Amino acid sequence: MAAAAALALRVVAECGRTKARACELRLPHGTVESPVFMPVGTQGTMKGLTATQLEALGCRLCLGNTYHLGMRPGPELIKKAGGLHGFMNWPQNLLTDSGGFQMVSLVTLSQVTEEGVHFCSPYDGKEILLTPEKSIEIQNALGNYPL
Repeated sequence: MAAAAALALRVVAECGRTKARACELRLPHGTVESPVFMPVGTQGTMKGLTATQLEALGCRLCLGNTYHLGMRPGPELIKKAGGLHGFMNWPQNLLTDSGGFQMVSLVTLSQVTEEGVHFCSPYDGKEILLTPEKSIEIQNALGNYPL
C-alpha cells in the first residue's frame, strides 16, 4: 500500500459558469479549506493575537516572511527554537515566501543585480545580499522546505 502524498489538493466544488473552485489542500500540519484567509505573521507573530487565539479562530495556515525572519530574529535563533513552528508555538501549517516582494516594497533600500538583490537593512543599515539560494537556505533553517 502506497503512503499518502504529503501534499494534495482535492476539488470539493466547482462553479460551471465561473469555474471558481472550493478545495481542500492537504498539508503536513492538517487540511486547509480554500479559498482561505491567510494572516501574515511577518516576523513569526501576528500583531495583537497569540498563536493560541489565532488557532481558536479557526486559522489553519499562517504566512511567515523569509526576508524579515532572515533579518531578525535570524535563521539561527529560529532553528534553535525548533524551526518556525516551535518559535511561534504554532501547530498548524505555515507558508513562507521567497523574500522577493521586498525588492519592490523596500525599493528605496534595495538594488537588483545579476547576483541577487542587495538590501540595506532597515534595522541596522548593514548590507545583505538575497539570492535564490540564500532564500532557500533561510526557509530550510525556518523548517519550511520549498518544493
